[in-house]
This record gives sequence, C-alpha cells and structure tokens, in this order.
Amino acid sequence: MPAGPVTPEAAPAPVQALILVDMQSAFVAGDGAVPDARRLLDRVRDLLARARESGALVVQLQNDGEPGAPDAPGTPGWRLHLPVEAERGETVVRKTVDDGFEETGLEELLREAGVADLAICGVMSEMCVSATARTALELGFRVVLPHDAHATYDIPAAEGISDLVPAAVASRVAEWALGDEVEIVARARDVRFTKP
Repeated sequence: MPAGPVTPEAAPAPVQALILVDMQSAFVAGDGAVPDARRLLDRVRDLLARARESGALVVQLQNDGEPGAPDAPGTPGWRLHLPVEAERGETVVRKTVDDGFEETGLEELLREAGVADLAICGVMSEMCVSATARTALELGFRVVLPHDAHATYDIPAAEGISDLVPAAVASRVAEWALGDEVEIVARARDVRFTKP
C-alpha cells in the first residue's frame, strides 16, 4: 500500500541533493502558471535556500519543449525562474522528455557527487516530477517528495470520462502512484539537507 505523508514526529533523514524539476517561467509565472504558483515558489525558494546553506548538491532540470511550445528553447517561458548559482557547483541538466534521467547525465552527476538521498520538487506532478522520482527510485536513490513543493494544472473535464480534476487532486494522485518507496513529506519545511 503506498505511503501517506510522513508525520512531523517521523521527519525524514537529511538528503544530500535537491532536484528542481522544470521551474521554468512558462509554468510558474504569468497567465500560464500552475494554480497557486506563488505558494509553490515560496516552498521551492525555501528548499533551495536551505539546500544551499547546508552545502547539498542543487540540480535544476530544464525542459526543452518542441518548437512553438511555451518552453521552447530560447523563449521567455523556457528560462529558469530561479537563478542558478554556478559558483556553488549548481548545475542545469537539460532534457527533452519527462524523465530527468533519460538520455541526460543526471545519474552520473549524482553518483560522482556521492549522493544517495535526494529531494525532488517542481512541475508537473504527474509528468516530469513523477517520471524523475520513479527512475530515481529504480536506480536505488532514496527519494523524498515534499507534498507542498510540487504542482500541476487542473485536468480538464472529458465528456463521458470525468469532470474537471483539480490540480491539487492530480498532484496527490501522482504521489500515491509512486508506491511505498517514495517518502512523502507533508511540508517542505520538514525536509533537511546535508553535504554529500
């Protein structure tokens, strides 16, 4: 049975890396932003500040959308919304599919840094966040997923199938579908970091 959120009394052990998934302007700013993007940005900024403070590895995934897509390379929506501090060793890993590990150097980057435990945040819960978390688990990484630090869009109604599915429900279902190996934490503020 998939695990529910970790209670504060059972806060997870520290993680050595923070993976920010597709925190690009197309998805977190302006008219095209996910619902409640301001809350998401607050939580992710807090995670990022604390990861940096602790010396944890920070990796930002950046999706290269198809031509004409809101996140097509070179467009304003493609840009990472939160700055990368390269002088701290932060890295950007570009990808063209949902899974941040597929045909990228993400696994090698994490292994070379000595990372065994990581937290994942960003967008979209049921797509890139889920695919990246699932592969991380398959590769043997310990994965912590803060419930309030990933988001998606409402799923539109489909006649004969379902009414509109609110974004918050879609995000929770995405967590549940990851099974019992992922550590779901109710609040991002309960995620702790350490150096690899």
